[in-house]
Amino acid sequence: MSVSSSEKRRQPRVDNSLPVKISTDDIDLVTETKNISSSGVYCRVSKFLEPMARLRITLMLPVKKTGKTSTKKVLCGGVVVRTENIPDGDGFNTAIFFNDIHPRDSRVLAQFVDKLLSGKDPVVSKARS
Repeated sequence: MSVSSSEKRRQPRVDNSLPVKISTDDIDLVTETKNISSSGVYCRVSKFLEPMARLRITLMLPVKKTGKTSTKKVLCGGVVVRTENIPDGDGFNTAIFFNDIHPRDSRVLAQFVDKLLSGKDPVVSKARS
């Protein structure tokens, strides 16, 4: 997969569907990513999320440890940067920027996205704690 030279984002995004949980003090939403980068996600949600709203994000990344594939939870904070009504649909396309992520989780996420961009198996090796 190539990244367009007209791409203006600092971190390239790649289309990929991953389970994601989005939480505020008032709501919990479970959805899937439409695309992802090491700095944020774009997803469809059933409720309107106000731009600049602070969120708690849980991503579920496939990881490989001792030859077996399992799931790694990546927990981080996020901020809604854009919410768009879905024409003729139910819900909203929402862009979220990760503003609070542990460096270890950030490395795991970056490795996952890099593998997707290179066309390799996106399953990452389990980071040692």
